[in-house]
Amino acid sequence: MGTQLYERGVLYSSCFEELNVTRPELVSKVHADYLRAGAHVIETNTSGANALRLEKYGFQSRVRELNAAGVRIARAAAGRQAYVVGAIGPSGYFLGEAGEGASGATGTDDLAKVKAVFVEQAAALLETGVDALIVETIRQTPELRMAVEAAVEAAEGRVPVIASVSLDEAGRMAEGTEAAEVARLVREWGAGAVGVNCSDGPMSVLAAVEKMVPVGLPVLAAPNAGLPRRVDERMVYVSTPEYFGIYARRMVRVGVRLVGGCCGTTPEHIKRVAAAVRMTGGAEGRSATEPPPAADGSIGVQATYESGHGRGPSEPEAPSVPGGLPPVPFAERSTLAAKMARGRFIVSVEVNPPVGLDPTRAVASAKMLKAGGVDVVNIADGARAQARMSNLALAVRIQNEVGMEAILHVCGRDRNLLGTLGHLLGAHDLGVRDLVIITGDPPKMGDFPDATAVYDLDSIGILKLASRLNHGVDPGGKSLGMTTHFVLATGAEPASLNYDRELARLRQKKAAGADFVMTQPVYDPRVLERFLDDCAPIGMPVLVGLLPLASYRNAEFLHNEVPGMQVPEAVRERMRKAGTGPAARKEGVTIAREMLAAVRHRVAGAYIMPPLERHELALEVVDGFLDPA
Repeated sequence: MGTQLYERGVLYSSCFEELNVTRPELVSKVHADYLRAGAHVIETNTSGANALRLEKYGFQSRVRELNAAGVRIARAAAGRQAYVVGAIGPSGYFLGEAGEGASGATGTDDLAKVKAVFVEQAAALLETGVDALIVETIRQTPELRMAVEAAVEAAEGRVPVIASVSLDEAGRMAEGTEAAEVARLVREWGAGAVGVNCSDGPMSVLAAVEKMVPVGLPVLAAPNAGLPRRVDERMVYVSTPEYFGIYARRMVRVGVRLVGGCCGTTPEHIKRVAAAVRMTGGAEGRSATEPPPAADGSIGVQATYESGHGRGPSEPEAPSVPGGLPPVPFAERSTLAAKMARGRFIVSVEVNPPVGLDPTRAVASAKMLKAGGVDVVNIADGARAQARMSNLALAVRIQNEVGMEAILHVCGRDRNLLGTLGHLLGAHDLGVRDLVIITGDPPKMGDFPDATAVYDLDSIGILKLASRLNHGVDPGGKSLGMTTHFVLATGAEPASLNYDRELARLRQKKAAGADFVMTQPVYDPRVLERFLDDCAPIGMPVLVGLLPLASYRNAEFLHNEVPGMQVPEAVRERMRKAGTGPAARKEGVTIAREMLAAVRHRVAGAYIMPPLERHELALEVVDGFLDPA
């Protein structure tokens, strides 16, 4: 809020909270911009609206007025579509050594003074009606305690209290309290959630909140947009929205429950955060059926606090296709579907377009794989964000020249809704029927970091779109006059850091129209068995992902630097002992075969990802596992 008001011409030396009375339309406009960007929660413009901070402007007697006005503005902007959280920032009073164990009366008096100020502000926010209180940007642990205890006492259990701190580059409070200890302390003091805001940007906030998650409270991560830089006498935050979105996804994956932004995060940053949350199965905003809060603060949020809000990931919404046509039966949609329908063990091998213009090698690999008994090749969509021809072009060439079906990866990174729609319709006309729908890695991870990631639709959105096309209906509800015949696969990470979310999202994908699952590579039989046990009630066939390890270095990289990959120590030790070159590749194939043998009777097939385009290794992995032609 402060950064946006500054960008709109308000001097930093002004009292931003007084704008709630003198320029409410400006404050409302800021709220509205973030709501349009996809925010589920907005904070009141009251971070500095306590008596100590207001005193330097001569406004210390206006605490109730300015806080009440801030709540009314936010509530009017949010309507029934978002939550309003009452913001309580630092007192502005330096406590020094005040706190437990401080000698003399001064420390005790200081703490009592600060707590009284926080109680007064919290009561003013609650009187007008907020959905929660957030104590934020606190740097000193004694002040944090006073703020949390004051908010908890004022709330009297009616609303949750979120305790959010700002840490240094080492992840500590000003006097050295570590992030995990902060989480333990605020839980003792009665907070309902804990988190980190501001600090030094997304990377340091992620490192801190990872340590808070195991304590057990819901965790908030709201970094600033990196460290500010002075440009033409103005302070500018330089972290890009794309970078912010990448870190939002990482934060959700490690268990963070509330993701947002602090200083320098524009509506475009929050738009990227909202997209990232949608991709990872996050909740929606306030339900339009919830009653508005009462002016006396009895806002009825206890059910929200205890039970969650909106449609959670365990309650998927099935795609609706009013006026649609009956879809083509699954077994009739493609040769792959027919094989799956009659129970044939399916083998798919990844063959990607090469970097550059010549696909000859990829086509030759497909010919070799077909001769070896492989059923289908699958082709990534802009693999590793490099200069490759479209996977649709290669899929058509392989189908026409090799006579082998291709599974086309379709991701949400590079195309907006209309582009994705046209891509799917074109693929169907060219005879490509088998799709695997993914969200896609950001271009920042490839050779073209300045490319714009689109993400109009994530994997669930694209699944819903393709499912509607299978019913002969476009995204706007218009009839196409005929149906597409797509077979829809989706991805899953059996070793996901947030395993419960992965399963919940898989249920959403099934409801959105997914027909079967292709997993990320797995190296631990226990991880895979757990996933297959949990996946069975969802009712989708599984193609187990296998990536033969090429070397010990390859195994270490996958284990330590690739999210969602776990290579057990015993497997890494086997690769270390195997050495390098052909011996290492042979051991990698043996490990993949052992994984496949362990679950061959439980899966519908295998999805092989050969390292370094050594497609011959795929045939070695499945040798002896193929069904007769």
